[in-house]
Amino acid sequence: RFDVALASMASRRGREKEVAKIAKAAKLPLAAPSEFAAGKIYSSFWLSTEQWMIEADFEAHEMIEAELKAMFGDAASITEQTDAWVRFDVSAPNLQPLFERLCNVDLMKAADGFASRTVIEHIGCYLIKRAGSEVTVYGPRSSAQSLLHVIETATRSV
Repeated sequence: RFDVALASMASRRGREKEVAKIAKAAKLPLAAPSEFAAGKIYSSFWLSTEQWMIEADFEAHEMIEAELKAMFGDAASITEQTDAWVRFDVSAPNLQPLFERLCNVDLMKAADGFASRTVIEHIGCYLIKRAGSEVTVYGPRSSAQSLLHVIETATRSV
């Protein structure tokens, strides 16, 4: 997908409550650990303690880093991530057989909205279970071709 703007955000030490207050006012949901939180304008998935990846529509938020910096000021560290990641949205009636070949995430046990860092074919990725039949995989853009190849290969084996 090429229509998603991304930025990573980390609360600065001692500013966690301020970041939460600003995010709430901006209607930017900050995901809890191992979760994805969808919003109307911004969505997020949890990366680590007080750290998130923020998603938005690229056409409307191409300058996502500048927008978020204007909102949060020096309360958070924000870094543009749009061109650093490739996003694959995978959908099928039953994705469990595919993803059990790709990574160690058990989609049968994972609830909708689950998000996790995982490894697919030696490539560090983020996996989001958006719904039972929809999964998003974010991988490093430099590994896009390799990641696509392994997804396609695993799909043919299912």
